[in-house]
Amino acid sequence: MNARGPLGEGEAVIFYDRKERECLKRLERGKKISIRGGTIAVEEIIGQEEGFIVRSSMSEPFLVLRPTLAQLIPNLPRQAQVIYPKDIGTILIWADIFPGAKVVEAGVGPGALTVALLRAIGPQGHLCSYEIREDFAKLARDNISHYYGPASHWTLKVEDITLHLEETEVDRILLDLPEPWHIIERAWSALRPGGILLSYLPTIIQVKNLVDALREHNGFACIEIMESLMRYWHIKGLSVRPQHRMVAHTGFITVARRVTRGDKIFPST
Repeated sequence: MNARGPLGEGEAVIFYDRKERECLKRLERGKKISIRGGTIAVEEIIGQEEGFIVRSSMSEPFLVLRPTLAQLIPNLPRQAQVIYPKDIGTILIWADIFPGAKVVEAGVGPGALTVALLRAIGPQGHLCSYEIREDFAKLARDNISHYYGPASHWTLKVEDITLHLEETEVDRILLDLPEPWHIIERAWSALRPGGILLSYLPTIIQVKNLVDALREHNGFACIEIMESLMRYWHIKGLSVRPQHRMVAHTGFITVARRVTRGDKIFPST
């Protein structure tokens, strides 16, 4: 994934039309891009600096840029719901993902969080991803290959993490699973002391089950539960107001630290 310089073959680009609608495409030499009823030859784009205007066969103008991570994620090909950029930002900070970290994630889906994690840990880190469904794993492989690039610091296992978690001395474990409480003991054994367990869940009932299980286990502390709400604003002339549509609740994030099992010093309720 190039970060600067002329646009190259195989790169992903975002096309903006005059209504500021986004369209994600890959640059494959010899092909034409179909967009808004017209076409654009890829050769017209390769070698150009991002930020230029190209016109389709219908003479429609499009602004061409490399996608930011926030733009890439909602536009990724997918068969299941992605984790929204607003939640990924919160996850990266509250899980304290750092360069060189050893991270395990489970529930890969289309690979949206995977891309963010690979960027955050850098080539000195390592990410091991568990996905139970082969079709989701294939989609994640394709998306990482197409929209991230070579990732020698990534391992993808098509296995049930609740049965096959084998890693040790892990810095962070991130779970996008419907019943994460089934893996608490294995996660505790896999994490290094002080490591972080983070779970992403859609309903508060699931969160309640997880938190109860974490407290009963007695190997995790500093448990926090949060959600992130995001509201965009519209500014045009004298019209200054919130957007009518808001990215409100998408999921709950639960964070806990791995500690030594022993006497409890935190209340259970």
